[in-house]
Amino acid sequence: MNLATKPLQGSRILSFVDDIYEDLELWYPKLRLIAAGATFVTAAPSAGQKCSGKHGYPCVSDMAIADCSEKDFEAILLPGGFMPDKLRRDAKVKELIQQFSKSGKCVAAICHGGWMAISAGVYRGVRVTGSLGIKDDLENAGAIWVDAPIVVDRHFVSSRKPDDLPDFAEAMIETIVKLRS
Repeated sequence: MNLATKPLQGSRILSFVDDIYEDLELWYPKLRLIAAGATFVTAAPSAGQKCSGKHGYPCVSDMAIADCSEKDFEAILLPGGFMPDKLRRDAKVKELIQQFSKSGKCVAAICHGGWMAISAGVYRGVRVTGSLGIKDDLENAGAIWVDAPIVVDRHFVSSRKPDDLPDFAEAMIETIVKLRS
């Protein structure tokens, strides 16, 4: 295996999932990160939980959120949909996002996924983007809103919507690789 073609070889990436997640915002990065050599792990309220996306695509969680440890992963993906509005209330979700942020590991949110980072309190002073629907929430949380397909600020990667996924996935890979060195 060539690290030039598999830049994330040996990386473990965590993503939250629950019912009504945005199908593309989970699956596009998941498949792109796997193609780059990463191991991708989904965590839901229960291990083995079958979650249905907004558009009906299923995802079975690999583990329970309660069993996750930040130290076992290099990055976290926060996909959108209606799911983030539920998971942002979970104390363990907020704790994990805080730990990833404090450790300087990649925290990547797309669309409404930023709601989880807002509730975790990690966006104050961070340049981000997200769905126009949460622009006020981002600004009220102290984030610096930027209307762009992709925004990278230190270890934070953010994007607005499914149309931005190619840039978002590439920025995640580049950020994880950069943070490794």
